[in-house]
Amino acid sequence: MNTVIAFIFMFGLLVFIHEWGHLIFAKRAGMLAREFAIGFGPKVFAFTRNETVYTIRLLPIGGYVRVAGEDPEIIDLKPGHHVGLEFNEQDEVIKIIVNHKSKHPNARVIEIEEADLDHKLQIVGYEIDEQDEELRFKVHPKAKFVMDEQETQIAPYNRQFASKSVGQRAMQLFAGPMMNFVLAIVIFLILGVIQGVPVEEAKMGEVQADSPAAEAGIKNGDEVVKIEGQSISTWQQFTTIVRENPGEELDLVVLREGKEVPLTVIPAEVPGMEGQEPFGQIGVYKAFEKSLLGTVSYGFTQTFETTKLILTNLGMLITGQLPIETLSGPVGIYDATDQIVQTGFTNFLLWTAMLSINLGIVNLVPLPALDGGRLLFVGIEAVRGKPIAPEKEGLFHFVGFAFLMLLMIIVTWNDIQRLFL
Repeated sequence: MNTVIAFIFMFGLLVFIHEWGHLIFAKRAGMLAREFAIGFGPKVFAFTRNETVYTIRLLPIGGYVRVAGEDPEIIDLKPGHHVGLEFNEQDEVIKIIVNHKSKHPNARVIEIEEADLDHKLQIVGYEIDEQDEELRFKVHPKAKFVMDEQETQIAPYNRQFASKSVGQRAMQLFAGPMMNFVLAIVIFLILGVIQGVPVEEAKMGEVQADSPAAEAGIKNGDEVVKIEGQSISTWQQFTTIVRENPGEELDLVVLREGKEVPLTVIPAEVPGMEGQEPFGQIGVYKAFEKSLLGTVSYGFTQTFETTKLILTNLGMLITGQLPIETLSGPVGIYDATDQIVQTGFTNFLLWTAMLSINLGIVNLVPLPALDGGRLLFVGIEAVRGKPIAPEKEGLFHFVGFAFLMLLMIIVTWNDIQRLFL
């Protein structure tokens, strides 16, 4: 149950922060954000606030913010249509009722001659069976289009995605991944406050029970100053030598309470990932210290270092140095979360930060249907001075989305085979 709660919290937080970034910058640019959704598929829960419908959907595989104009608008009034109109006190149309007009006895029924809900915001038409007098009606910018008793707010062109500048559209698309990086920085800052900041020196923190380090007599607070007669000064130097010598006896000199103490340790041999050599491990954690400046620096440096690591692994995946089996979908992430939750809250926070950075990076990859793919089209528009035809862009994203769903199925099947079969 702890894992289920942790996974739901983590998934909800990552998706919420990502989509919240898109939502905030859409609203800042004056776009009409029609829906803010966590999950895909059928609605589980929904409410409306400030023009936006907030929904939780059944399938926990992502989320989205639907902005007016990104998809073809469903509101379409053609000559000859009979609609019911309701007005406010300023004689502006506030409701356009397409069917079930009998349920709106106060609506004025007219036959459409011309309707412009994008620029002029007006409807031209005639009373039913009275074609002699042309009538013009001003439409309120937030008028509702009512179809099957479902209300949809109209979106004048200046509220649509395409009406905004290249910079505003690019920022709205980039804001989602950006907020994932911001979340990671905040989590690392929280970790810095809770546990302190790891020191650069080869200073020992927690020593695991029954580990090679415990058997060798290494204690919390010891600082390794020599290995095999070689002076060392950093944690990276220390761990590099340990990793390179699995099963080999290593002579250490540690500084303990101002005195040098000689010790001998034999690193345990740990199997490497598929295609990689085994490595040494002695069972110690890095020492931590608390400082305000160090905590602030830690938030940014850890985000940067984690980003570099993920980009390196992504590059290895693209070049074939890592097999596709190393990818994990929701099932694999849930299993990893289960293992990490059992090791403690701080490790769960670290895992959440890493996944947040990973989500930000993946969404910036210029693939169809991802933020990076859409940013690519905005960039092309900026270079060529005009947008690519919406039909071509839509086809590109549709094919890309289908490819991503296929990849998701393959990855999920790999997870199931690895964990259950």
